[in-house]
Amino acid sequence: MSERLSEPKGSLAVTGDPAADELVRDDPFALLVGMMLDQQIPMEWAFKGPARLAERLGDRFSAAAIAQMHPDELEAAFSTKPALHRFPGSMAKRCGELARHLVEHYNGDAGAVWADARSGKALYDRLRALPGYGDEKAKIFVAILAKRFGVAPRGWKAVAGPFADSQPRSVADIDGPDALAQVRAWKKKQKAAGKSKQE
Repeated sequence: MSERLSEPKGSLAVTGDPAADELVRDDPFALLVGMMLDQQIPMEWAFKGPARLAERLGDRFSAAAIAQMHPDELEAAFSTKPALHRFPGSMAKRCGELARHLVEHYNGDAGAVWADARSGKALYDRLRALPGYGDEKAKIFVAILAKRFGVAPRGWKAVAGPFADSQPRSVADIDGPDALAQVRAWKKKQKAAGKSKQE
């Protein structure tokens, strides 16, 4: 597994499963995979995905090992019931691309994506370059690092935008069941009003 994250500021606790939450807190690759999966499925399902994948892959749960896996084998790991996502095939492909990117650019060390980022903009740019990370996902991940792990390079609030504020609006604000319920209620309210998470 990857090198451990810095000690969390507060904690990221999304899944309701202590072991699954611990994995995404302790393993930077698991954290990146969980965030990658966080679309079109419940947040707790997405962040439980790394633990389920680790169970299926054993000691091959690392960027280096996944980068070398045959795509069909990785897709099978994603598709085995319970599937890790509503779209296991496309997410398996994206996970493989993410792993290869980490190997090519960070020698397989997921934590290196943010370890020496000197500014929020540099961190955002690194995250935005990751396969499966669009603008909003990169902003939320910057907020996760700052709010939950104390990794807060200069200017992080500017690049995280609304996800830097105190309104519980994303996974970056979740440290347990109560916060999860608050975020879910806020998202429901925004959806009913025809607004996005960034409004």
